Parts: sequence; C-alpha cells; structure tokens
Amino acid sequence: MAATLIDGKAIAATIREEVKAEVAQLREKGIAPKLNVLLVGDDPASVVYARSKEKSCANVGIDFELKTMPGSTTIEEVLALIDAWNKDTSVHGIMIELPLPKGMDKKVVLEAVDPKKDVDGSHPINRGYILSGGEGLFPATPQSCIEVMLRSGIEIKGKNAVIVGRGETVGKPLVFMMLNQNATVTVCHTKTADLAYHTKQADIVIAAVGRAKMVTADMIKPGAVVVDAGINPAEGGGICGDVDFENAKEVAGAISPVPGGVGSLTTVLIQKNVLKAIKLQGLA
Repeated sequence: MAATLIDGKAIAATIREEVKAEVAQLREKGIAPKLNVLLVGDDPASVVYARSKEKSCANVGIDFELKTMPGSTTIEEVLALIDAWNKDTSVHGIMIELPLPKGMDKKVVLEAVDPKKDVDGSHPINRGYILSGGEGLFPATPQSCIEVMLRSGIEIKGKNAVIVGRGETVGKPLVFMMLNQNATVTVCHTKTADLAYHTKQADIVIAAVGRAKMVTADMIKPGAVVVDAGINPAEGGGICGDVDFENAKEVAGAISPVPGGVGSLTTVLIQKNVLKAIKLQGLA
C-alpha cells in the first residue's frame, strides 16, 4: 500500500493564514513587521529567491526591503549597512542572501547580524539556543522538517529518528531540534559504513545529504516516516530529493515529496521568524 503523502503545500497554506492573521493584529497595535534582505553580487538564483520572498511577504502584509550591492562591494561597506539595520527599530528581521562574492568572509558577515533579527537562524548565539533548548530564531528548513510531521499528526516523541546528512544548514541543527522533540536521534552521512543498517532501524528517516535519490526503498523500514529535505537537479530537468520517491513511497508509511514537501514551508517559516523576532526584541 502506498504511503500517505505529506502535503507541504497545504501545510504552508495553513501557516500562511496564521501569519497573515498575526500580522494584522500587530498592525492594529501600530507595529508594521518588516524584513530586510541584502543581496551582494548578481547570483541569478539569489535574485530569484529574493524576489520570491518579496512577493510572499506582500501576500501576508509584511513590509519588505531588498538592498542590492555590486560584487565589488567591500566587506566594510556590507558591515556598515548591517549595523545600520541592526540599529533601525523599524527593521525586525534581517537576511543575507548567499552565496556572497568570492573572498568575502561569510562567517564575519553572518555574525554581524543582531541575533534577535537573524531570521535565517545562522548566528552562533541562535545555534547555541538550539543546543540548550532556549528561545531563539532557528533555521527554516530544519523547522520545516519538524513542522510537516507535527502538522500531519505524526508522533516524534520517543521515536527512533535517523538523520542522513550533517551539513551546517540542515543536518546539524536538526539533530538538536529533534532531540528537543524527544526523539532518539542517530546521525548518518556519506562516510557512514553501513547506511542501510541504520536507516532500516528508523521510525523516522530525514534525508538532508544533498545527493539525488541516495535513500532507496530497500533502506527504509516498512511503515516508516520519510521526510526529504534534499533539492537536487533531476534528470531531464526539474528537481528531485535525496530519496528515491517513486519506489520509497511503496514502502514508507508517510513520505514528503520533492517538490511539494519540506521546501514549500521555508519562506513562510522565515516570516514566522520575523514575527518571533518582534517578540524577542520586546516590541509585542
């Protein structure tokens, strides 16, 4: 029997309505939520992502400002702009589009953002809150992996979860976010000697390794939940995940597709972070 499909688009639509309602309440109190995005250089994908966020913010009533700077911009100029945004009380969230131009120190730039405005959840202080279980701003994709399960009625507490991938963006933060949900967590990666051994024990498999269709049907325990956080170019165009979806769905109990799964929630969860940032800044 084919797996239950975890519909990321439907979940995102529900969260979007929640965000819209909260934004309306804040505006009634005289607070206009605002997200500022910095794009340095002209990376085509980054331009597309930034414009997509602008449109999405407009749909929920969040003010949006995109600042573009040429690839020749110095790091000092970038840091000066971030400092100005940090001090601007009308700006509630700050995002730096990646990649930055070659030679510009990403670590220095990301750490310059006020942790209470860091809606990407990449500042070391926010990463520390993930480890400690504190209140901070957390990265959208790991949040999305958890949100699609919780909002689909999938129990995480007490389950054996295997995360395939240990990247800074998804895998590592997700380990501690799943622990905070009281899952028993195993971390695997491309150097794991017998990956299938581990994944076959799992009640929940989360793939975030960045290799197309690396997790195959024979690596999944029948009835397990499979969450695919991968985005890879697909043969013949389009995108595919880290899971061999067509075959895996015949074994899994529930599975998220690519596209239409985890990725559907990322923008709206960044918007939720803007609203959380307003509270962390003591403004609401």
